[in-house]
This record gives sequence, C-alpha cells and structure tokens, in this order.
Amino acid sequence: MKQTFNDLTLDELVAKRTELVGKMRDLRFEMVMGHVENPMEKRNLRRQIARLNTMIQEHETGIRKA
Repeated sequence: MKQTFNDLTLDELVAKRTELVGKMRDLRFEMVMGHVENPMEKRNLRRQIARLNTMIQEHETGIRKA
C-alpha cells in the first residue's frame, strides 16, 4: 500500500517520520520477541520512511516547494 505524503508541510513530514521511526523500533522489538502478525509491515514502514526522507531532502534543497 503506497501512501502519499504530497500534501504535508515540512514540519508535518518531520513529525510523520518521527512517528514512523518509533513504529519501526517497536516492530523490530516485537519481531525479536516473536509476536508479529504481519512481517511485511517492516518492509512497508522502511519504504515509507525512505519516501519521507526523500521529500524532506527535496524541501531542504528547494526542489519541492511548500
């Protein structure tokens, strides 16, 4: 499921990235414990974080306008 973040501002993108990084940390902990219902969620979270990092970098370099 590809989630678009195109309509978010720079501050919202940073906040969303922080939220997803926290979810990723919790998911990795749960995977070690062996209580994960959907192991593909790890891949989806990693890709969403990468998309957010790209968009944040574009805002900072001026490629993407607010």
